[in-house]
This record gives sequence, structure tokens and C-alpha cells, in this order.
Amino acid sequence: MRVLNRREVLALLPALGAAGCGYTLAGRGSFLPSYIRTIGIPAFGNTTPYQTVEQVFTEKVRIEFQSRGQYSVVPADTGVDGVVRGTISGISAAPVGFTDAQLARRFRFTIVVGVSFEDVKQQKVLWENPALNFSDEYELASASSIGLDASAFLGQERAAIDRLSTDFARSVVSAILEAF
Repeated sequence: MRVLNRREVLALLPALGAAGCGYTLAGRGSFLPSYIRTIGIPAFGNTTPYQTVEQVFTEKVRIEFQSRGQYSVVPADTGVDGVVRGTISGISAAPVGFTDAQLARRFRFTIVVGVSFEDVKQQKVLWENPALNFSDEYELASASSIGLDASAFLGQERAAIDRLSTDFARSVVSAILEAF
């Protein structure tokens, strides 16, 4: 039996560690059953007074699942292997940064969404978060005194909604696929 020298042991450590830990790249693994190939993502519900936001969030989740390359995504909940359902229950925007003239310049935009993923074959929920609170800060294109009115913010900052919905979709799809 040959004894390894220190250099050989150090060279083998990373390979042994990676082989035993089940490491995969974040955002590319999947803990879903292998028979789930078609995912239905019907339009999210929206109990807020802000119309059309649910359309943007639904579409971004569909796009994110499609970008993973291993699933067929349809906008229905029938004839599918798994279903993502969501309901937007809260939206708010609060100023968190101001100009020298005390006008709102940066906003924290927060959305509360109930989301679940159901295995249709097993009729069982595999992942859910009934009140996912997702927020981020966005700089306004031009300073204004929007104040705390989320509808004014939504009207003027569609780009922020687009970025927030993209970030939200990545987080939700990763959570579903990686079982976090």
C-alpha cells in the first residue's frame, strides 16, 4: 500500500469534497419528479387595486421556467404534470432616498404573493409560500414627489416593475426547482 504525500493529498481534496457534497450550480438543479415535463402557469390572481401587475408577474414566471430548458410551459392548469398558482395580495412603494430638495429619488417596492407548485399526478403540493414578501430598491429615472402612492409609482416606473418581476420569477422558480 502506497502512502500519498502531502501534495497529492492536497490535490485530491477538492475532487473528494465536490464528489461527496452533491454540489450543483445554483439555478440549474431540479428536485421535481422526473415525470413533470409540462408545467401549467395560469394567470396569477390579484387582490390589489393595481390592475395588470399580475399579468407581468405571471408572464415572467412562465419565461423563467421556459428558460430552464427542460419544461414545456402552458398558460392552463389542465393537461399538465405540475401547476404553479399565484395570487398577488399586496403592493407598496415607499421612498427610501431623497434628493437635496427632499424629493423622493429611490423607492423600496414590495410585493406580497402567495405561490404554490402542485404535482398534478400525485395531487400534492410540493412547494408553497402563502405570503412571499419580495422587495427591492429602485432609483427613479427623474426625481419627483410621488410620496407613498404606489399607483403613481407603478404608473411612472414600469421599468422597476419589469426588473422586480424578473427578480421575483428567478427567485420563485429557483425555490421550486431547488426545494429551498
